[in-house]
Amino acid sequence: MQVFRSLDEARGRFGPCAVTIGNFDGTHIGHQELFREVALLANVHRWAPAVLTFDPHPARIVAPERAPKRLSTHEERVAVMSDCGIERVLILPFDAALAAVAPDAFVREILVGALGAKAVIVGDNFRFGHKHAGNIHLLADLGRELGFATHIEPAIRFRGVVVSSTEVRNAITSGRVGFAGRLLGRPYALAGSVVSGHGIGAKQTVPTLNLAAENEVLPMAGVYITRTRDLDGERRWNSITNIGMRPTFDGDALTIETFLLSPFDGATPARIAVEVLRRVRDERKFESPEALKAQIFRDVARANAYHRRVASL
Repeated sequence: MQVFRSLDEARGRFGPCAVTIGNFDGTHIGHQELFREVALLANVHRWAPAVLTFDPHPARIVAPERAPKRLSTHEERVAVMSDCGIERVLILPFDAALAAVAPDAFVREILVGALGAKAVIVGDNFRFGHKHAGNIHLLADLGRELGFATHIEPAIRFRGVVVSSTEVRNAITSGRVGFAGRLLGRPYALAGSVVSGHGIGAKQTVPTLNLAAENEVLPMAGVYITRTRDLDGERRWNSITNIGMRPTFDGDALTIETFLLSPFDGATPARIAVEVLRRVRDERKFESPEALKAQIFRDVARANAYHRRVASL
């Protein structure tokens, strides 16, 4: 996998290629299908299977008030692309100058001139160039003129829903994390550093790992069955996680507290990823820490039953 971060860096080293273009936030199953189609076509013709994407999201430049919250980092996206057979990625810095490039110039100067595109594979809602003036029909016309093939892929549907980054965000923020995982093709994970908590859990309820998540999109407040990974090692644990304001203790800030269902050896992990698998219940205020602790153990029993069931499949 080669990752380029400027047009000058990629020029002359990127193509000839079959390429798909987009933001690919979340790299959901629709994106993955595009990547696999790119890799299949490229391998037939011995071109490089490639992706052109942007940083930041173009909306953050042209309409920041409407810019969506980020589901995944570019590093996470590149990893999924690699798994699907992509070998070259250009993460093109997006600024006002690039936003002003006309659709015709975008294709001639960037796709063909700089990147050596021999085939362009995009979804049927693809738009490009200044003010999104370019569409799949213009792309096909330019392909015939400039000598590259244009392949238009229909939208992927799951349970009657068109798979999109917006649909993934909506599922996560409404607590439908299992459905979000189906759209992503993997569980949605909250990742970041383990930080010190208030010490209440260790003293009054159960000890937890407190996560300072780097994600911009968080599940709605509640208790979730999870799986936790040590990002600096190979350790993994089944777990249960509370996302919320700790109302029993009059909390005033959102916390993400994960209770591991099995002990771990060695030092407390510095960085973890918490894969959010299934919602258990709403967060609520209990009359006492003891009542909360009793509920936590009931939640743990449900989580253990879930993990046993999944392990037996």
